[in-house]
Amino acid sequence: MALNPQITNLIIILGFMQLSKKIPFDDPNVLNGVRALYVFSNVLILGIYLYVQQQINKKRDMTVIKYVEPAPMGSGEDPKPVNITIHAYDLQQLRALFKAQLMGIGMMAVMHFYFKYTNPLLIQSIIPVKGAFEGNLIKIHLLGYPATGDLRRPWKATGGLMGAMQGGEIKTDKKSIEAAEKAGRGGAKEE
Repeated sequence: MALNPQITNLIIILGFMQLSKKIPFDDPNVLNGVRALYVFSNVLILGIYLYVQQQINKKRDMTVIKYVEPAPMGSGEDPKPVNITIHAYDLQQLRALFKAQLMGIGMMAVMHFYFKYTNPLLIQSIIPVKGAFEGNLIKIHLLGYPATGDLRRPWKATGGLMGAMQGGEIKTDKKSIEAAEKAGRGGAKEE
């Protein structure tokens, strides 16, 4: 039985918090070593994402998928029907991964250089790499899992705050797609 990724993240964070109490961050060599580990982990993630981008462009799967994207929470808009190729969908998801990684680097830079926190450097050297390997794009394009079951596109929104703010589940059933198309938008075709 595999543990939930959030549970394993919590275990890693708690373990590394205890470990980081024993690390002498006052020593410049140790601090530079942890900084190097953080930079290496981000370069590794960048390399993985660039390789996945290369694989997506090489496969260039032009199969069209249809789904209904929920309206943003509190917007009052109707759900939006989307027709998109698998190639475009995967590139869209990869762009979101790049943005999330850059946000994490930006937040870490502020925490480390402005607020002088050092402990998160160690934790943020491990958790993003683990998260990258748990991502759907990496499972399909790097690890070779078939795009069936939970890996079938479109993927469910991630849990937590960001998933809740999007307003709900992506619907792929024919009835929902037809209802959204009739609602007046006619389907946003993205290529």
